[in-house]
Amino acid sequence: MRILHTMLRVGDLDKSIAFYTDVLGMTELRRSEYPDGKFTLAFLGYGDEANNTVLELTYNWGVESYDVGNAFGHIAIGVPDVYEACKKMKAMGGEIIRDAGPMNAGTTIIAFLKDPDGYEIELIGRA
Repeated sequence: MRILHTMLRVGDLDKSIAFYTDVLGMTELRRSEYPDGKFTLAFLGYGDEANNTVLELTYNWGVESYDVGNAFGHIAIGVPDVYEACKKMKAMGGEIIRDAGPMNAGTTIIAFLKDPDGYEIELIGRA
């Protein structure tokens, strides 16, 4: 068994895809429209779906926003240099909500940013 994907509902599919591809460096792997259900699915990731866990963005036609709620935490992405990643992502319009630095009560370097729908993404330093 393995985790196949994580699904997020988004209010503007093109804006979200641009964020995950341009700012976070993912690749759009596939997109499918379901006219009878009035929704579109887009799968993005850092590698093929056969060997990697990916992100599924679900756009329900006509729904522009969602309440993120208080149960969901964040998506974590490993990066070689959190400080440099934040600098690049900020320059590309990424909203950094916690600057790079050591985690609370630890030494691992982390940062947080938000995607266009308010979902939090943690960047974790991976040497």
